[in-house]
Amino acid sequence: MVDSGQSQPNEIIGLSYENPDRPHLGLEAMTFAELRARTKPYVAASPIRADFHQLTVVRSGTATAAVDFVPHACRPGTVLHVRPGQVQRLPSEPDGRRMADLDAVVLLFTADFPARLERVAPLLDLEFGPAVLTSGGMDGAALHQAAVEVVAEYRCLDLRDGAAARLSVELLRQLTASVLLRIARLPRPSGEGDGGTAFRAFRMAVERSFAQMRDVQDYATRLGYAPRTLTRACLAATGTTAKQFIDARVALEAKRLLVYTQLSVSAIGRTLGFSEATNFGKFFAREVGMTPGAFRAAERG
Repeated sequence: MVDSGQSQPNEIIGLSYENPDRPHLGLEAMTFAELRARTKPYVAASPIRADFHQLTVVRSGTATAAVDFVPHACRPGTVLHVRPGQVQRLPSEPDGRRMADLDAVVLLFTADFPARLERVAPLLDLEFGPAVLTSGGMDGAALHQAAVEVVAEYRCLDLRDGAAARLSVELLRQLTASVLLRIARLPRPSGEGDGGTAFRAFRMAVERSFAQMRDVQDYATRLGYAPRTLTRACLAATGTTAKQFIDARVALEAKRLLVYTQLSVSAIGRTLGFSEATNFGKFFAREVGMTPGAFRAAERG
């Protein structure tokens, strides 16, 4: 992975996927210690928005990570999955400025790298799914071992070796998918499920159009579903209605822009489709519980 250049304090650092050791391979596999050793201090202390998946499987140690303003404790058995587009702060020590000393495996991969199995596909959605799951007992040990096997095969890969390299890449795709399959069978947070085809189509449409469309009927018309079908699918997948899902996505982007950019509140409102700053302020206060200015001040404080 490569960063887009040093940012100003508290501004997002954009990370684009690029494998420096094995160009054109959509996977990097390493220990957390290796990731920590190559991460520049200002990156470790900054919010990051990457265009690839980052999967961390923790065997021992403790740390605190944050994904889209939600702090998450990392401890033995934690599986941290940060998806493309999400804003994260890397697992760090209590002061938040140094990466923690975790015994963990880290897999960085593009969405099209793992073998595209039916149960794997939902885990590769842009921003849907829990950032943290907990594994334990035999499942936890097997999951960690599966991640270790990806690292071992990755280290052996020699892309100059023709047919053997092609077989190794295919094996890595399957091994990465096997890690994701083990994650797929871990217990999910209460209220979170699959939602099926209707929810996945709706979620993708919202991701593309939330700044222009906030009406469930408009999405239903575009996708060919009844509004109540989208609401049932959302309730099954997230425990929220379709309207609540749309509004939560708009509020999340508003939070990101308030904290990590210098845009004015009115400019952020316009970016998100609000013609009047007062309407944006009312929307934000209803969704978040405070005004945009108060939220910005609190998060930057």
